Amino acid sequence: MFLLTIDVLGTIAFAISGVSIAMDKRMDAFGVLIIAFVTSVGGGTMRDVLIGITPVTWMTNMTYVYVIFGATIFTVLFRQKINYLRTSLFLFDTIGIALYTVVGIQKGLAIGLHPIICISLGTMTACFGGVLRDMLCNEIPIIFRKEIYATACILGGITYFVLSQFPIEENVIFLVAGSVVMTVRLIAVKFKISLPSLY
Repeated sequence: MFLLTIDVLGTIAFAISGVSIAMDKRMDAFGVLIIAFVTSVGGGTMRDVLIGITPVTWMTNMTYVYVIFGATIFTVLFRQKINYLRTSLFLFDTIGIALYTVVGIQKGLAIGLHPIICISLGTMTACFGGVLRDMLCNEIPIIFRKEIYATACILGGITYFVLSQFPIEENVIFLVAGSVVMTVRLIAVKFKISLPSLY
């Protein structure tokens, strides 16, 4: 139940992120909904295909579909208030990658994958939806720019496995690892910390 809650919260965060950028690009209602779906379930779909879960999770659990529709309508109706609460797409994007990182790691652990693969799976789960969103919106994906994005997910994943070596409740590990992802990204943006460019 806890894992489902985290997954749903991540879906909401990414749906809001997707709707916001689609509306900034002045897409029609269908375009906005498609971007919301792609952003929300793109990473999870890739994850499920890679680990052999078919049909993928959102196709077998309508909760995700309802949540995306609901988040889309909510964001469209209250866009001005949401814009007031966020500096850019940054806040909801950061929440999304934090939640999806720990969900991806847990999915990998459930089928006995090596920790390094689990961290990779968590990072892909967190980032791939945003990559698809940015590509469809004719933007260079954040993950391919200098911003600390995937690196934050990797550090959160490492934190997860370090803490798992101690007698700590799993839910606490989830929350701490997710918080590390968010904190690293917040600090990186706040202080303009970035990876070096190869040019």
